[in-house]
Amino acid sequence: MTDKTMTPEEVVGRLRSGMTIGIGGWGSRRKPMALVRALLRSGITDLTIVSYGGPDVGLLAAAGRIRKLVTAFVTLDSIPLEPHFRAARERGAFALTEIDEAMFMWGLHAAANRLPFLPVRAGIGSDVMRVNPGLRTVTSPYEDGEEFVAVPALRMDAALVHLNRADRLGNGQYLGPDPYFDDLFCEAADSAYVCCEQLVETAELTKDAAPQTLLVKRHSVTGVAETPNGAHFTSCAPDYGRDEAFQKLYASTPWPEFAERFLAGPAELDYQSAVRTWHEEQQ
Repeated sequence: MTDKTMTPEEVVGRLRSGMTIGIGGWGSRRKPMALVRALLRSGITDLTIVSYGGPDVGLLAAAGRIRKLVTAFVTLDSIPLEPHFRAARERGAFALTEIDEAMFMWGLHAAANRLPFLPVRAGIGSDVMRVNPGLRTVTSPYEDGEEFVAVPALRMDAALVHLNRADRLGNGQYLGPDPYFDDLFCEAADSAYVCCEQLVETAELTKDAAPQTLLVKRHSVTGVAETPNGAHFTSCAPDYGRDEAFQKLYASTPWPEFAERFLAGPAELDYQSAVRTWHEEQQ
């Protein structure tokens, strides 16, 4: 058994400019923000990002790190449209492939199963086909002869996900209400990196939780980084909810000002300290 523990910086040290990187979570929920912030502290750029997008996309877009985005949406949940994504998109800062949520999921399934595509009904008769002229359809070879969209596999060089608990071997556990397809992200990528709220012994993962919470298996994980509060400012239920006050600040503050105050430090601890200071100022 291999100890796969790393620091966020060691994870990012394995990434390169030009890669296709998948980011787990959903909107402003359980995003691997500590790894995204580590990515921002690096010089890595020209990325293709695959994500059910939230502030992960917003931060990378504002910093000019995205060449192409593949997504079903980019939202902060309580704020419907991610403002920094919107601003970058309005500037034409990167290419966009926008597909239906179900198509996105089946693209992950196809990649996880090493298939070139999977046929789905989603998209037929909608503008998804119009705005994505590269999509193709296939006809069932059986008697029904039904036409389907051939959703291409969403293969990735690397995936980044955040979970509540993990062990040193790479087994990851979610304790909240939804898995957010993080297991598919890991299985669809050539390498996968998990950041977690807490590293625990393997036996602790099943002590007080159902087996199905063991979402991510060690065979699909390359590295694990313990990052307490590492999903901030997104939610990581049941460990903590979304930091709505800080999210509003993020959404309403010009990017250079936000980046200078909260992202200029050399480590994740600097970010966490800056956030605490800001909250103290609000009291």
